[in-house]
Amino acid sequence: MTTPTALTLTALRPDGSTRTVDRPFAPEIPVALEYNGLSYAVMMASPTDLEDFITGFALTEGLAPRVEDVTGIDLAETDLGWIARATITSLALEKLQERVRSRVAESSCGLCGIDNLEAVARPLPPVAAHTPIDPAVIFRALEALREHQPGNRATGGMHAAAYVDSAGEIVTVREDVGRHNALDKLVGAMARSGQSMAGGFILSTARCSYEIVEKAVRAGATSLVTISVPTSMAAARAEAAGLSLFALARPDEVLKVAT
Repeated sequence: MTTPTALTLTALRPDGSTRTVDRPFAPEIPVALEYNGLSYAVMMASPTDLEDFITGFALTEGLAPRVEDVTGIDLAETDLGWIARATITSLALEKLQERVRSRVAESSCGLCGIDNLEAVARPLPPVAAHTPIDPAVIFRALEALREHQPGNRATGGMHAAAYVDSAGEIVTVREDVGRHNALDKLVGAMARSGQSMAGGFILSTARCSYEIVEKAVRAGATSLVTISVPTSMAAARAEAAGLSLFALARPDEVLKVAT
């Protein structure tokens, strides 16, 4: 699928004057995720690190319990977008078909039906015991994050998810136009390279919704830091699971939300 990477635009000013601006766009195209031969979801995403994406998505959605279960990754570019395929060796076809049917019941505004309500309320696995993060480590990572966001520096329109070690060093970063996608890519990248989430924390540029918390917990993270506000459900789910949650992280302040 061909989409423009940049355009020459006209900038309009309050005094009526104009100027010409060459503006790069954040890349966004449809990416179809297929598991075991079944179409599971079509995500609007940046077409980078798709091997990480399909792996991380399987892990954070609970389709695969281990990265070793995600095999046979294959990527194909079409005229309409990308297709990412993988086999989940531990997932029975009947169970996957049921998950696909349940996912079809989702709407553009969220989740529909009592089955999905029950799924959202299902307890998360408990987070492993961990040492609280030193605030100085969070501020160190925040200061360094911009240098690890080439896509956002170029376009101003991409989210990042980073894994930060206990010393505040950024270990791995993934970017995407979608905040969930960036986190899935990070989870997939770390899992595929054998990196553990223990000992450090996830730093996300996203709004902290319940999905971000749930994906972090399922990925084995013990702490999550976001630069934006948490929702009430995100805070409640983090507290119930034992996830250390920090939000509204700024160079001079960060709010401790849970545990």
